[in-house]
Amino acid sequence: MKRIYAPWRSEYIKNPGGDECIFCKAALSKNDRECYVLARGEYSFVIMNKYPYNNGHIMIAPYKHTGDLQELSHDEMFELINYSQKWEAAIRKAMNPQGFNIGMNIGRVAGAGVKDHLHIHIVPRWSGDMSFMPVIGETKVIPMHLGEVYDLLKSTYEQQFNH
Repeated sequence: MKRIYAPWRSEYIKNPGGDECIFCKAALSKNDRECYVLARGEYSFVIMNKYPYNNGHIMIAPYKHTGDLQELSHDEMFELINYSQKWEAAIRKAMNPQGFNIGMNIGRVAGAGVKDHLHIHIVPRWSGDMSFMPVIGETKVIPMHLGEVYDLLKSTYEQQFNH
């Protein structure tokens, strides 16, 4: 059997996080790069997925710890959607994907990995990005290191929206 090294996953294997909310932990962190927070707004923030489906997979979460859309204010919802629009544009410019999956999984049965803190996924997609590896080898190949993607996306976003 062949192995593909993915060093950023060792943290998850050693400490999968238990009951601690990954979004609340990141929201309180003082080190954005360490926890892969790309941007912070008044009501929400943008964070990279540490275990991405594809390079550039980000999540946008409200600071409010809730799994219920009905508990978000108009301003909180607006910022989530506004960030979604801007980050889709930044990923498009930085990585040139051919498409995107953008959405939310609300509740465990809907596929939510973190069921009590809703978030929007933005996953860039390329033709052929689902190779034989996940099907036959039960392995997903992620070609760029998370730190490299973080730098690329953050600088692209800042050039586009913070000039």
